[in-house]
Amino acid sequence: MRPFEIIMLVCFGLAWPFSIYKSATTRQIGSASLPFLVALLIILYALNGTMVSTHITLYLRNRGYHVRESAGKAH
Repeated sequence: MRPFEIIMLVCFGLAWPFSIYKSATTRQIGSASLPFLVALLIILYALNGTMVSTHITLYLRNRGYHVRESAGKAH
């Protein structure tokens, strides 16, 4: 990752606690919309779920490869 991408992700991640705190203390709803929050939730969870599922699939594939390779060396 490039430094600016890291900075952007850190700032994005740090903005949420401040937004939550502001919403909790001011009881205002003007800074967010429900459709935006739901869309963001769905997109991020779908993307994260896809990436984790892909990593699990690759892990199982690679594990199978190593098991077969180890079995071949034992004979």
